[in-house]
Amino acid sequence: MDHFKVENLSISFGGLKAVNNVSFNVEKNSIFSIIGPNGSGKTTIFNMISGIYKPDHGRIICDGENIVGCTPDRIARKGMARTFQNIELFSNATVMDNLLLGRHIHMKTGVFTGAFLWGRRSRAAREEIKNREIVEEIIDFLDLQSVRNHYVASLPYGKRKLVELGRALALEPKILLLDEPSAGMNTEEKEDLNIWIKDIQVDYKVTILLIEHDMNMIMGISDRIFAMSQGEKIMEGLPKEVQSHPEVIKAYLGEEH
Repeated sequence: MDHFKVENLSISFGGLKAVNNVSFNVEKNSIFSIIGPNGSGKTTIFNMISGIYKPDHGRIICDGENIVGCTPDRIARKGMARTFQNIELFSNATVMDNLLLGRHIHMKTGVFTGAFLWGRRSRAAREEIKNREIVEEIIDFLDLQSVRNHYVASLPYGKRKLVELGRALALEPKILLLDEPSAGMNTEEKEDLNIWIKDIQVDYKVTILLIEHDMNMIMGISDRIFAMSQGEKIMEGLPKEVQSHPEVIKAYLGEEH
């Protein structure tokens, strides 16, 4: 995927413009962060990109194709994965099963069919083995070995966020949308997450779009930052340019006072 871009994206809800004429380009294999106060339209942009909302105007170009109007499933098949602000995992399934469910778009025989077809030459069995190998790599990568057979409901919040990240990686995405990945994490977990996100960029060669409130994290790992307020772009630039921009400072101070 050479490039990802949104052009003149707009959407209204009940007459209120949630996102107004937003455009940006994301370079391949970069970390592109979207920042702004609560209610500025960040998650709405992610919902349009991933096919949950259809924009009123504008185009979303992924791999040379306008994906506006595509279903979330079709967009996932084009190589896009997402984590959510509120964790969307199967609580009563194990970590391993949640990650295997992340493989669903690559499976031809159904998620668990392979487990019952252990004939050596069975296509389902071969597929099952490959999917489990990929999931095992992710478990090692995210250091989840100790909880692999635990039910997600029994895990602390920070670990659940990691499992959700792992499930997104199991899709083998070209583009990864991370919506508030560090929310609810303690300082140590956030530091680990920073390293993992950079490792995903480097080792998995993934383009990452990030929404995050933690400014230290944003400034530390982003290649470019897109700042917005009330549905509109304030500016886009390198972390140090965004950090010192008066309109960005005003938008954030306005939220706090």
